[in-house]
Amino acid sequence: MPSATEARASGPGTDRHRGPPGLHGFPPGHHRVPPTPSPLSAPAADGPPAPPRASTVPRYDYFPYRSDFGESPRLRYIPAVNRIPWHVERAVSHSLSSHRAARGRRRRRAEGPEALRRLLPRALVVAFLAGGTTAFIAHDKAVRITVDGIPRTLHTFAGDVDELLADEHLAIGAHDLVAPAPGTGLSSGDEVVVRHGRPVVLTIDGQRRQVWTTEDTVAGALHQLGVRAEGAVLSASRSRRIEQHGMELAVRTERSVVIVADGREHRVRTNAATVREALAEAGLALRDQDTTSVPPDSFPHEGQTISVMRITGSKEVHEEPVPFRTIRRADPGLARGTVAVVQQGRPGVRRVTYRVRTVNGVRQKPKRLHTEVVHAPRPQIVHLGTKELPASVRGADHLAWHALAQCEARGRPHAVDASGTYGGLYQFDVATWRALGGRGRPQDAPAREQTYRAKKLYISRGASPWPVCGRKLHG
Repeated sequence: MPSATEARASGPGTDRHRGPPGLHGFPPGHHRVPPTPSPLSAPAADGPPAPPRASTVPRYDYFPYRSDFGESPRLRYIPAVNRIPWHVERAVSHSLSSHRAARGRRRRRAEGPEALRRLLPRALVVAFLAGGTTAFIAHDKAVRITVDGIPRTLHTFAGDVDELLADEHLAIGAHDLVAPAPGTGLSSGDEVVVRHGRPVVLTIDGQRRQVWTTEDTVAGALHQLGVRAEGAVLSASRSRRIEQHGMELAVRTERSVVIVADGREHRVRTNAATVREALAEAGLALRDQDTTSVPPDSFPHEGQTISVMRITGSKEVHEEPVPFRTIRRADPGLARGTVAVVQQGRPGVRRVTYRVRTVNGVRQKPKRLHTEVVHAPRPQIVHLGTKELPASVRGADHLAWHALAQCEARGRPHAVDASGTYGGLYQFDVATWRALGGRGRPQDAPAREQTYRAKKLYISRGASPWPVCGRKLHG
């Protein structure tokens, strides 16, 4: 008699699930597997197992069946009437698991000494690497370094700042800044700042000098150098970057100057580079020959007083005499001490052009511009006697010659009468003088020669040449 399951399976509408089994007991290929999972695939719950539910599957079902230990379960086609009870399968599975665990323990005990020999070198290597890694980690430091404003974080084994700079190939010069100082020890988390020095050719109000700065902008450099640049004019923008090779920078500060022009004083605050620019800022201009008390292109300094000079000028021409020169020559034919003018000198004439200026209305000393000779001067020629005269003249030495000279010329050797005909101590005329051997004019001869020539005249003519004063010779 058919079972209840078979009775339900043979109900109406179930004929499509039936059919003869296929090869090896599997259903034919067109047989559809019901979606109900196998009871063996569900996890076991705590407490006593529940009785199996009445199956609603057809006559032929799939059940998981382990064909060999260690393999995945395969679906085996088993008739429903021959299904393995669930508690039997659970007991079998537990027994198989215990068997596999015992077999693994026996295999490990058998292989223990050999496995230990194989694992010992590996353990030593691991221990060595673990110790090296510990030392490696202990000496490694994370340090932040900022070079010329550019920060970065790096890992280093350097013990101090010097080693860190050497590792990073950073050369430090005399004008560079390093903080903290070289030689300072390093710890993880420290920060090192390096600023390279930059040369700056700085010109402040015309004074030029070279300085060094570790700042990388014009504004920073001025602040570091202590330059007060408020209101100053700079040759470069304050935000301009200073490259490591340096730059040139000119600073013109604001100054106060006093300008005196046209009788008035003008006080000006200026950044001008030249006096001329300061005049322009004050509304003053230089015209024609105008100038200033200091060069117009010079630099105006703080507190300086500058005077504007209004200049007018003209040219003047004058004729002036050119003095002649005197030529003196020795003459052995003249008595020693005799000076004879052989040629009278004559002055020349020259034409001179002057520039005449007036400064603020005051005439200045003329300045000679050009000279032209109109007539050349004629030199004066003078002969100087070198002849020695006799000491005396026989027959005339005993006479009173000084009394005669006093009477004729009042004792003056260079005396000349009113007519200009007679001259000297004894009032010779030129003809008589030359007849006695004299040269030139008698009044130009020395007194000794005049007395000698007078004695010779007395020997030849007596006292007649002196009709009035001749009697003085005797008495």
